Amino acid sequence: MDKDYIVTKSNKLIVCNYDLSLQEQKIILTVASMVQPQDTEFKEYEFKIKEFIELLGIKDQSKYTELPKITKELKKKVFEIEEGTDLIQVSWLGGVRYKRKEGILLLSLDKGLKPYMLELKEMYTSYKLSNVLSLKSKYSIRIYEILKSNLFKKCIRIELEELKKMVGAKANYLKVYADFKNKVLLQAQKELNETTDIGFEFEEIKTGRKVTSIKFYIKTNKTKNKAIEEACTTLEGKYTNEEEKPYTELINRVKSIFEEGITDLEAKFILNTAKNDINIIKEKYDIVSQMKK
Repeated sequence: MDKDYIVTKSNKLIVCNYDLSLQEQKIILTVASMVQPQDTEFKEYEFKIKEFIELLGIKDQSKYTELPKITKELKKKVFEIEEGTDLIQVSWLGGVRYKRKEGILLLSLDKGLKPYMLELKEMYTSYKLSNVLSLKSKYSIRIYEILKSNLFKKCIRIELEELKKMVGAKANYLKVYADFKNKVLLQAQKELNETTDIGFEFEEIKTGRKVTSIKFYIKTNKTKNKAIEEACTTLEGKYTNEEEKPYTELINRVKSIFEEGITDLEAKFILNTAKNDINIIKEKYDIVSQMKK
């Protein structure tokens, strides 16, 4: 078991609405990374408890005794998947066994996850485990998976309320958009850009004065994306690590803001100055446009 293991999940599983803590997500994804492409059934995956804790980045030694509490709570977590007209309720963990004398932890995934993690032929996403273990926010992990599964599109739009459900943003303090932006979007943007194989910029889509959707512009962090095993396969196409045109769509959006007309170079300079924040550019342009001469 190491951080270079590959996690593979059905895209349908990725876009489900569920709320797991940071540690709970890392536990599930670590177990998922043990599943082999040729497997037709889940196995009982064995971990040395000490190594498992280190891999999850748990530094507080008191967590060694709290780990059974975490897995116990995780076994209680149930989420739902829509399959046509059917509603399927699925658990995450099937079995948990602590061999205390040997310092061994045995974990198995719930059988209900089989269609979404085994023998996948299409509509699935794969990535290195290290990408999610480096993240410090539970929301960052969810946003990473959602964007990774849509990387081939380079740009996606998600309704704000739907995005909140997908990432499990249920806390009362996240009901205000400004707080959601700071605690979820900007935090995820910083973490993904700095530590994972992808990054993103985003644009706020408003209905009137209210932000109702978020448009994500997804990019590849090439220096961190060296695993040729990683792939995102869908019915619409397959993403590979070929060179992409950097910020082409963002540059065009900047140019569309300026009624006076500006060049690509000028748009790129403005974009870099604003740290790729389209909303700031719009705001400042509106202010300047109202000034005399």
